[in-house]
Amino acid sequence: MDEDNKIEAGVRESFGKGAARKLRAAGKVPAVLYGHGTDPKHLTLPAHETGLLIRKANAVLDLQIEGKSQLALVKDVQKDPVRQIIEHLDLIVIKRGEKVQVEVPVHVEGEPAAGTIADLDAHTLLLEVEATHIPENVVVSVEGLEEGAQIHAGAVELPKGATLVSDAETLVVNVHTPQKVDLGEEPAAEEAAEAEAPAEESAESAE
Repeated sequence: MDEDNKIEAGVRESFGKGAARKLRAAGKVPAVLYGHGTDPKHLTLPAHETGLLIRKANAVLDLQIEGKSQLALVKDVQKDPVRQIIEHLDLIVIKRGEKVQVEVPVHVEGEPAAGTIADLDAHTLLLEVEATHIPENVVVSVEGLEEGAQIHAGAVELPKGATLVSDAETLVVNVHTPQKVDLGEEPAAEEAAEAEAPAEESAESAE
């Protein structure tokens, strides 16, 4: 695990919305740490540093709590919907060598056959991986795939040590030819026909 994931965590002793607002105003983020049968610990983390560390999915933090190190997996991030400020973190206690189940993003690379597009149906796959070696993503190549080609979860190459938990039949990528869009040629022809009809009627009236 990256040494840069170390972060100083303080123990939170005041609670409630007012206390949380004061923490955020002071550049801190309230968090709760739980798991492995331990009592929940209410913590504070430095907001800016935490924001940088949790930009990637399934971030693992090396919390420094009162001089002791504790690994934690970021389980949930609550943000202000307007300002996108981190309001609260849920952290799960993890231990080196143990396995955890996490949703890992799917990344598509390559270009399918000319005239086709590759739709990503499953944006994440549930994998069981070592807690301190969670992959940032799984890569699926669509290079040269033809119309009708499909890639299911069971066919995706997983990182070393990872096990697929998602259903192997889950559709991940579907390659198809996009439908042609009617540009309105027919309506234009209909308008022309309608314009001709009154002209014909006028000619008949003149006779």
